[in-house]
Amino acid sequence: MDVMIEGHTDSRTINNASVQDNWDLSVKRSTSIVRLLENKYNVDGSRLIASGRGSTMPLVENSTRENRAKNRRTRIVILPNLDKFFAMIATDEALAE
Repeated sequence: MDVMIEGHTDSRTINNASVQDNWDLSVKRSTSIVRLLENKYNVDGSRLIASGRGSTMPLVENSTRENRAKNRRTRIVILPNLDKFFAMIATDEALAE
């Protein structure tokens, strides 16, 4: 399985010395988790995907401070390797014959 780490932001615009915009911030959020998984938990980097979503996929409306805080997040998505899955099924079917 591969693991995709999605970084998300709220809708407020950001621009400072270390972050260019919400897209940049969301990617930095995801890469910080990828580095943690690699360095602390020895997860193979070839299995990790860092993905920035910016403010495009909010959980809730960005109308309050509390809601904006909910939208600033990372999400871990497990991606099955479908090629291996179908190969496993084909092997099982061949054995059953």
